[in-house]
Formats: sequence, C-alpha cells, structure tokens
Amino acid sequence: MFNKQDDTAQQKLISVINKLIGIIVVLIIALISMPFIFEYANQPAAKKEEKEIAGNGAKTDAANYWTAPDVSSITDAKQKQQVEYGKQLIAHTAKYLGPNGSVLKISNGLNCQNCHLQAGTAVFGNNYGSVASLYPKFRARSGGIENIYKRVNDCFERSLNGKAIDTAGNEMQAIVSYINFLGSNVPKGKKAEGSGFKDVAFLDRAADPEKGLTVYAAKCQSCHQSTGEGVFNADKTEYIYPAMWEKNSFNDGAGLYRISNFAKYVKYNMPQGVTYNNTQLTDEEAWDVAAFVVSQPRPHINVPKDWPDKSKKPVDHPFGPYTDNFSEEQHKFGPFKPIVQEQKKSEEAAKEKNVTASIK
Repeated sequence: MFNKQDDTAQQKLISVINKLIGIIVVLIIALISMPFIFEYANQPAAKKEEKEIAGNGAKTDAANYWTAPDVSSITDAKQKQQVEYGKQLIAHTAKYLGPNGSVLKISNGLNCQNCHLQAGTAVFGNNYGSVASLYPKFRARSGGIENIYKRVNDCFERSLNGKAIDTAGNEMQAIVSYINFLGSNVPKGKKAEGSGFKDVAFLDRAADPEKGLTVYAAKCQSCHQSTGEGVFNADKTEYIYPAMWEKNSFNDGAGLYRISNFAKYVKYNMPQGVTYNNTQLTDEEAWDVAAFVVSQPRPHINVPKDWPDKSKKPVDHPFGPYTDNFSEEQHKFGPFKPIVQEQKKSEEAAKEKNVTASIK
C-alpha cells in the first residue's frame, strides 16, 4: 500500500512525463512539416525566378506592362470620332498627309506607326503609353519645356522629313486626342511599364556597318529591298514596308538616327513578327545592322539650336561638337563604354567642384 505522500509524487511524475511526451510530439510534427512550410513560403519567389529565366532576365508576364485602353470604350460620340481619326492618322499618316495625301502633302510617305508600332500601342515598340503622363517636360535636345504639340511636330519634321502641322488644326487635335486617350490609364508623372525602347547592352567594340550589311541582306532586305527603298502599296499612298534610307526615309535629326535607338528598335521588333520576349537578332546583329542603316545616305535637316548644353548630348549623338575628346566616328558607332566612363568622371568632378564651392 502506498501512502498519500507517495501517491501525490507519482501523479506529479506522470504529469511531467505527459508534458514531455506532448512537447516531443509537437517537435516531431514541426520537423516533418518544415520542408513543406519552407517550399510554400518560397513558392512566389521561385515562380518569379522561373519567369525571369524564361525571358533571359526580362519580365515575361504581360500583366506587368502597359496595355492601351480600347477606343470602343469611349462613350462620348464626339470624342470617340476624334480619337478614331487620330488613330487613323497615326496608322496611315501618308494616306492623309504624305506625298499624295488627301488632306495635305507635307511628309515623306512614312506612317507614324512605322516607328511607333501598332499605332503606338506595342510593348517596347516605341509606344505612346507615357506621353500624356510625362508631357509637358524638359528636353535637353531643345533645352526647354516641350508640350505634346511640339513633340508631334518634331516627328513630322524629322522622322517624316516633312513640315510641321497647324497645332490648332483638325489633324493635330485628333492626333493629340488619340495620344492623350492612350495614356489615360497612366497616372500623371509616372512612366508606363514597357513604353519606349528596351535597352540593349553596349558592345566592347564599335558597331560594324560591313557586318551589318550581312545581317541586312539575310534578315531585312526581303521586305525593305536591297536598295533600302521599301515597298509602296498599289496606289502609292503609303508604304507596306518603309524606306530605310534615301529621300523617303527619316532624316539625320530623327531619334532613330541615333544608333542606340535603332539597335533597340530592331532587336525587340524586327524582323517583322518578333516581340520583346521572342527576339531573333543577337545583340551584336542589332548593333551592326543599325550601324549599316544609319551609315546610308538620307536627308539632312539643319537644326543649329539642338543641344544648347553640349554636355547633355547622348553618348551616341552623331554630330559634334562634344565636351569630351572622343571622335565623331566613335560617338556614332562606338565603342561607347569608354565615353560613358569619361562622362561619369566628368559628372563626379563637377559635383565635387560644386560641393567645394558651396563650403567656401
């Protein structure tokens, strides 16, 4: 027979043992569950990494990029008519404003959408997604604040090698209305994801026009022709495939005359049918074919007021003078890495000088 004291001690011992067993069970369950918990916690990151690898480091989820609003969603009849006309002017500029234009004869036969693909809506196709949200803005090329009207007329005078259009006229109002509508889903001051061009890494050498000719012959001339003259439609109102050089192409003041812009454009949009996440040209091919095209003869535009602050010129601006000692040839074709490094040194020196001056 146990006495009362022994019975109490036994109950305490049993209680301690039960608690220990409970703790052990919890630890075993935690150890078994941990791999599954870890996998679950890291699943989103893994999924994201898979997407980045699939796109060679680029986002491939279309949901990340700007999508143009649908014109059919406009309920105001007058606005819808104006926006639709603006879209037609962007897609078929030459039909209305080209050499045989039905409204005016003021441009070279190219369409705005030859540079701004899918009427300015293609991801990384030089689209208009950020125009309404970012303009008016300061542009170093002109050295002043520019509005959308100025920007559109720049394209008419440079990319279309034509004349500026009346900012109060129906055509300009329709174009601006269309551009503003496209950017109506982008907050003011924000840049739309996937707008403009997608970057292409600089080469360690100069871009080579001779190598570019080989690329052009293999990938481009079946559409744009060996002479770069492009192909007109049957009634010659607009190009099926635009001219790449000579009198009917963009002039040497256009944005695409800068080799980096042309390389970005063709890398992610050409040959016809490729997209930013399904490219065909290598980086070297893109740079070389760009070098070939921009080295061909084309119209010249006299723009002496461009880049009033010479230090703001892009590294690949093809015309001097410059604030560095690199040649015009290197600024046009590269290699660009030494120029970038020199620019960074100059900027750091200028900042240090300003800091020193402010202390004094």
